[in-house]
Amino acid sequence: MSKTLSFTLIVLAVALIAYNVTLVNFQNPLEGNSVIALIGIVASLCAIVLLLIYITSRKIKDKLDED
Repeated sequence: MSKTLSFTLIVLAVALIAYNVTLVNFQNPLEGNSVIALIGIVASLCAIVLLLIYITSRKIKDKLDED
């Protein structure tokens, strides 16, 4: 996976977080569609963390291959 694709996926995940924040009812965040929006936010955050781990592991691999 290229670096450009990774950063594009991170931007898409951030956009999904922004969209799902608009769907959350902050008066009752654990009722109705707010739960689905919260699940979407958590899933997007997980995707970002996984992509950042992947990018870091690629940097480590490239550094080890360089030596």
